[in-house]
Amino acid sequence: MSDERKLACIIAWPAGHSRSPLIHNYWIKQHGLNAEYRREAVPPEKFVDFIAHFRDNGYVGGNVTVPHKVVALGLTEPDERARAVGAANCLWYDGDTLRSTNTDVEGFLANLDATAPGWDRGLESAMVLGAGGGARAVIYALIAREVQRIYVINRTRERAQVLQKQFGARVHVAGWEETTGLLGGTGLLVNTTTLGMVGQPPLELNLRCPASLVAADLVYAPLETGLLKLARARGLRTADGLGMLLHQAVRGFERWFGVTPEVTAELRALVEADLLKK
Repeated sequence: MSDERKLACIIAWPAGHSRSPLIHNYWIKQHGLNAEYRREAVPPEKFVDFIAHFRDNGYVGGNVTVPHKVVALGLTEPDERARAVGAANCLWYDGDTLRSTNTDVEGFLANLDATAPGWDRGLESAMVLGAGGGARAVIYALIAREVQRIYVINRTRERAQVLQKQFGARVHVAGWEETTGLLGGTGLLVNTTTLGMVGQPPLELNLRCPASLVAADLVYAPLETGLLKLARARGLRTADGLGMLLHQAVRGFERWFGVTPEVTAELRALVEADLLKK
């Protein structure tokens, strides 16, 4: 590569909690690249101006997270996936055009493929808890894998109905009181809410389900959420939020630096140790 140092970053507010610099700088060192991945704490009122001068500040691309994912759509050229999900989390330059996508979709799928191989084989029904940005990415991913029936359960039913309208007939809105009954015929359960996260209320669920159920949680702090602990105690296969975080980072790195990195046990152990330290 050229002698010019390539820069990428995570844009967030706040940004101190992000593990993206740890992940990407690990790969940069591993591949011997003349590059750096930084944190950029950008408040909402300064985000538009920051993106307007993104390349001027030396960046070839970056990640976007809370609270900027939706605004980023209107400031970039989003692909079909980002438009469908309604949020962008990965930016890169294509010539003079700043493009965007949503890598949460492939992060979710790649993590499940790695930790629960064959999870989608014959999968007809899935349940998604929550109706925010994470749920949108998960629903898009499940439709791509041809899951025919996706139950969306959210405390505010109206938000779930918005997703039903957006994604079509495969999405079915249900109430929290229906969760236990529906789990009996569900092959995949995905928590996209903040319930069970450090500092948040627990996710209270009666996990009465078939032994073939796969349980996934997008939360990665704590590493083992209450849902995953309960699922593992019952011998179910699981996929945690850290795995998704690692896998969603791959395509951005490839776009910015021209190298396809690998999610390895060593990298996971590094991020795990950092999470436990915090």
